[in-house]
Amino acid sequence: MKRLTIFVLLAHLLACSTEAQQKKFPVMKTEAEWKKQLTEQQYYVARKEETESPFNNAYHDNHEKGVYTCIGCGQLLFASDTKFESGTGWPSFFKPANNKAVEEHRDQKFGMVRREVHCSRCGSHLGHVFEDGPKPTGLRYCMNSASLQFAKKLNSRNLM
Repeated sequence: MKRLTIFVLLAHLLACSTEAQQKKFPVMKTEAEWKKQLTEQQYYVARKEETESPFNNAYHDNHEKGVYTCIGCGQLLFASDTKFESGTGWPSFFKPANNKAVEEHRDQKFGMVRREVHCSRCGSHLGHVFEDGPKPTGLRYCMNSASLQFAKKLNSRNLM
């Protein structure tokens, strides 16, 4: 019985391995390198696809002008002019900085089907995208602050 339980747990863990975790990205690091670079919370959110608490995170209530980059590799992901108040407790955006900044993957964890969002450069888990956002896209990119780094917009070069 004990062996059967271990087998079932192992099979479940392997089945939960996401497409993003298996893909090769331009920025690849070992688990030890990620753990050294990131805080414990950043590691579990960005690399282990956990979710931070709503309303108790760095950027859900940030209204400053600037850009949001990936905590793992620094790639530009979102601009503050696409951020909106979703009421969810997480920073939400209606579109990424460009059409190559993020990748979406089907997420079937927890008995739901969602679209998971990852950084296209290093594969860091960012959050999920939903089809209940404002115009012009109708999308809500619901992101984890722990996966983002904010930089105040000093000039237009921040967006390059």
